[in-house]
Amino acid sequence: MSDTSRSNLYGAGVFTTIRIIDGEPWLWDKHWRRLMHDSDRLGIDTLGYSEYMVRRGLDESIPDVDKLKPLKARITITDERPSPLWSHAKATVPSNVTFLVSPARVIERPFRVGVSPHLINSTSPITGLKTCNYLEPMLSLDDARSRGFQEAIRVNESGRVTSACMANLFWLKGDQLFTPHLSTGCLAGTTREFICESLKVNEVEASLDELRRAEAIFLTSAGLGVTQVEEFDGREMPRSEHPILSLIPV
Repeated sequence: MSDTSRSNLYGAGVFTTIRIIDGEPWLWDKHWRRLMHDSDRLGIDTLGYSEYMVRRGLDESIPDVDKLKPLKARITITDERPSPLWSHAKATVPSNVTFLVSPARVIERPFRVGVSPHLINSTSPITGLKTCNYLEPMLSLDDARSRGFQEAIRVNESGRVTSACMANLFWLKGDQLFTPHLSTGCLAGTTREFICESLKVNEVEASLDELRRAEAIFLTSAGLGVTQVEEFDGREMPRSEHPILSLIPV
């Protein structure tokens, strides 16, 4: 990474986090499609990287000794073009791909979720993209943890629930399953997409009051899988047996 690259100076890059099951990246096709879509939206040149090359790089990053352990992997594509504000040099390579593999996240219990004071701007040009400019979600997560929560629900500028800091959001009311519509500014997560394809899900624009009336709340991501919220904003949540809990392999 160059000191004057767009990735180094401005966080110009995209990434995805993948659940590794028995040595294989789960939902690979969805992750690859999103990497290419988000790279294109940011103008990152990925012509030098075929799907085969990146998949092989990921496979080689998973140690043989760990292939049967629960793992997660991150693929990052960074924009290596120099910023015209700081350099007139031409990039030797337009982009770079890196891999990071680590043990899967251990879920803390009870899983307590609060409400974040930090709003999501649904009109931002990077909203809905999984970019390397991820400081806002991290600051929101740091704030939640400083208050004794494992996660927090974020709303947009119109007061509509959008997601958690680092996960997508689903909730149960009656016999119906709900999730925020993409128009709220939530990320089109790969696990979210899989659930919406597998179950009947209502995509809605909902207020925090509506979420507070939910009978069960679930957070979803490659790291969390599907995790049921046991306490939301000070309220203990009853245990659910909804099929969403058995969709994701462990």
